[in-house]
Amino acid sequence: MIELNEVLSIHQVLIENFGGGSGVRDLNALKSAINRPFATFDNNELYPTPTKKAAALIESVVVNHPFVDGNKRIGYVLMRLLLLKFRMDIKASQNEKYLFVIQIASGKLRTEEILMWLDHHTFNLD
Repeated sequence: MIELNEVLSIHQVLIENFGGGSGVRDLNALKSAINRPFATFDNNELYPTPTKKAAALIESVVVNHPFVDGNKRIGYVLMRLLLLKFRMDIKASQNEKYLFVIQIASGKLRTEEILMWLDHHTFNLD
């Protein structure tokens, strides 16, 4: 699980370091976004793998736009932190990562395409 207070603290650090407006625009959208990767149905995880969890997380944060500003930044950071918890990381250039997030924000990538990108750009740290 991702703790709400942790997300709020990370967002504040990002805003302080990179600029933008502070604050939550829609608390329910934020809670929904950070809980989505851990959703279950009939006792089965809807997103059973680390990359599926990460795809659900970044899509929800970026598309639901729960913060006043910095949604793409916090979405990417939360996705990466989630992958790191599973001993995984991303291997891509800064430009590839930038385009990835922009395509999510513009609706060009949805869950399945995000998952495909992650499957091609993640590696195990072990």
